[in-house]
Amino acid sequence: MIEIAILGFGTVGSGVAEVIDKNQKQILRDVPEGIHVKYILDLRDFPDSPYGDRVVHDISVIVNDPEVKIVCETMGGKNPAFAFSKSCLEAGKSVVTSNKELVDALGGELFMTAKEHSTSYLFEASVGGGIPILRPLRTSFSQEFITDIQGILNGTTNYILTKMERENLDFDTALKQAQDNGFAERNPEADIEGFDPCRKIAILASLVTGGNVKYGQVPCEGISKLDRRDLSYARAIGRAVKLLGVCEHSMETDEVYVRTAPYMVAKDHPLYAVNDVFNGILVRGNMVGDLMFYGSGAGKLPTASAVVSDVVECAQNPGKTINIGLTNQDAKLSDPGLKKEQFFVRADREAKEKAGMLFGAVTPVFLADAPEEFAFVTPVLSDAEFDEKKAQIPGFQKAIRLIG
Repeated sequence: MIEIAILGFGTVGSGVAEVIDKNQKQILRDVPEGIHVKYILDLRDFPDSPYGDRVVHDISVIVNDPEVKIVCETMGGKNPAFAFSKSCLEAGKSVVTSNKELVDALGGELFMTAKEHSTSYLFEASVGGGIPILRPLRTSFSQEFITDIQGILNGTTNYILTKMERENLDFDTALKQAQDNGFAERNPEADIEGFDPCRKIAILASLVTGGNVKYGQVPCEGISKLDRRDLSYARAIGRAVKLLGVCEHSMETDEVYVRTAPYMVAKDHPLYAVNDVFNGILVRGNMVGDLMFYGSGAGKLPTASAVVSDVVECAQNPGKTINIGLTNQDAKLSDPGLKKEQFFVRADREAKEKAGMLFGAVTPVFLADAPEEFAFVTPVLSDAEFDEKKAQIPGFQKAIRLIG
């Protein structure tokens, strides 16, 4: 048996133990020795759990046990997850994780530590939950130059937007339903303000470029300022509002543009039909073209399954460093102010003439239940140009980007 340890026995950690036990027969096809959970590190005891006798409270027990070859870090947060992960790597143990916050902040450093000690640091579960996306990027697409990634990377916000669109709910009511159904946390800030998908697109951009893109470097906007009228306007022009993480990688300059924001998605775009708690990730390669990844982006067992997939890969590569294409160097970020796109603008009706003067001939969009305002789509222009013009629109309310 290949012995492993789990750090943190919460939702994902307990799911890892469950997947290993229930799917041991399937695991044996790729790891004939089998995989066994020897230790579980947690502050708590679990006397009623079938794994209760494996719980330890001191990380040194795991670090100092030469039988433990792989460690699953499912604690979340940066501390003490970073220190524990680094200690395990330095002790010659591979580490796999679902911890997007740690991967975003210090993944490059941990990978370099793994490389120095002939171990691996993998994090498939940190981006798409149960959707395999990181492994295909570094294996199936190793011959490709990835030019674009566009993703619905957060099931909570997608569920809220779906409810608002289909049932004409206001934001607060849709959020409450998401919380009642267990899709949103009691404190939903990381989801609704876009922090969670922003970390995920930063990780994807890092793998695409081979350099580090940090969450704090990415312009980030969530969905908390959206209302029912935004979704009604989107329907009126044949679009749907989705919270997207966007990454564009230039073949000419090697610069990468990254953003998280609500977008009005066209009907013929592959992400238009991704609804409820599902995630979708569109990847574009310079040779292969467009490929779509779709599935459960979160949840106990889908996420745990992705963690175990990394465990299996590490078990198949003992004493080796699996190259994930990440370095400890910074990526070359483009200036987001230079990005050119179209915007859907809402403003007071009195601004109609001024909008025409600023943006040229625009087609006004009206809603029957909003006689005091109107909306329009701008021509293609840069962020900086749009910011300059919108400041001159009397009664400007908000703008949403268009894609597809």
